[in-house]
Amino acid sequence: MQTPNTKPNKRRFKMPSAFTILFLIIGLVAILTWIIPAGAYSTDKAGNIIAHTYKLVTANPQGIWDIFMAPVYGMVGNDKTEGAISISLFILVIGGFLGVVNRTKALDDGIGAVVRKYKGKEKALIPVLMFLFALGGSTYGMAEETIAFYPLLIPVMIGVGFDSLVAVAIVLVGSQVGCLASTVNPFATGVASQTLDLSMGQGLFPRLILLVIVVLISIWYVYRYASKIEKDPSKSLVFSQRDEDLKRFAIDSDADNVKMSGRQKGVLWLFGATFVIMIVGLVPWASINTGWTFFESATKWLSGIPVLGNLLGSDMVPLGDWYFSEITMLFLLMAVVIMFVYKMKETDFINAFIGGMADFLSVAIIVAVARGIQVVMNDGMITDTVLHWGEMGLKGLSESVFIIITYIFYIPMSFLIPSTSGLASATMGIIGPMGKFAGVGGDVVITAYQAASGWVNLITPTSGVVMGALAIAHVNISTWWKWIAKLMVILFIVTCVYLGVLAIL
Repeated sequence: MQTPNTKPNKRRFKMPSAFTILFLIIGLVAILTWIIPAGAYSTDKAGNIIAHTYKLVTANPQGIWDIFMAPVYGMVGNDKTEGAISISLFILVIGGFLGVVNRTKALDDGIGAVVRKYKGKEKALIPVLMFLFALGGSTYGMAEETIAFYPLLIPVMIGVGFDSLVAVAIVLVGSQVGCLASTVNPFATGVASQTLDLSMGQGLFPRLILLVIVVLISIWYVYRYASKIEKDPSKSLVFSQRDEDLKRFAIDSDADNVKMSGRQKGVLWLFGATFVIMIVGLVPWASINTGWTFFESATKWLSGIPVLGNLLGSDMVPLGDWYFSEITMLFLLMAVVIMFVYKMKETDFINAFIGGMADFLSVAIIVAVARGIQVVMNDGMITDTVLHWGEMGLKGLSESVFIIITYIFYIPMSFLIPSTSGLASATMGIIGPMGKFAGVGGDVVITAYQAASGWVNLITPTSGVVMGALAIAHVNISTWWKWIAKLMVILFIVTCVYLGVLAIL
């Protein structure tokens, strides 16, 4: 007779949530205000720090009250730190917009329509779908939304002679290299730009070039692997489970019966138009070409038309001068337009919009909590001291070396704080000004941060998207790491070279 095992089960370590990590950092920073000397830089009329003007000031150590007030001031702001209310509201509204779009199933059925269109030439789907997912990642941080596409693509890819890794790669690599080269992603580019008081349009064109480069590399990598196993299925890293995969991922015969309605097509056009308008609104046209005043003139002309000008609104802001208030309004307006185009009931619209906002509530609050770190540092008068240390350490450091070090710094930080918006709020207030001391623009620092975060999001086991995708595909994460290892090295090297060149231009 065996003696029952009475030893208690060891609890496995579970990574704490981003909220807990950020709050612990707030507490740690508060302790540092008792240790690090207080200091301040002189500033110009625009509020920019003037290099080499640092001086010691009276200390203001932070206590328990200050720790718990930090997230509050992180949201609403105080006399030393701008609050995150504008970006948090934008995140909630874009969540509501996506909730309304998702209620129409236009995105899901749209991808399904693309898959049906390429039936019989599924290998051609790889570049098409990866580009679409990359566009989603680059413009609105597409991540959790991709989970719905794995059950659709995995049976198709396995059925035509590929494997589940190809299907996972199309969606996961596609969307996350898009995040790596985010152009106007509100959760990465938006939060980071707002922290540095920059327009999201600043640095847009260099990020577009990076997007093209990393997407082409990723498409080549996935296409090459798919071609290899198409010729010899035994080359598949999951060949041992192929028979099981063929059974569990048998194609649903009813899948071809799903057709897109005219209303759904209209929603897709409006969805795309919304992001196009946002990009046009954020690009600083006047600063690119001082003679370009088309949007200013057009807005002034519209406002001056009797009745119509008053109907449209006398305070319209020209495209090119938009910031978070204007793009928040845009997503609210377009959600309402989609409601009418789709002929959605008012109750369904409200439920979808509020439900979408609820899905992004944690992201909006994380931004405020993360901004609390900056609140404690500013109120404790140690922000400028840390910047001064950075200024001293950056002496003689070239722009290229600084930006590559910044990129490498953000890789472990992205593991520590998996929330891209939280990471931007927590660190950009320090790293951005350090870039100025090294002669590197804030938009380049933002590109480095986004590249690191997107790179990590391809492999991190703390990501629900990565683990969820692999669970659906019945692929072990170690197999995924083996498959993607070479691509990770290539992306790392290419990004370092690109950032190094960008920093000196």
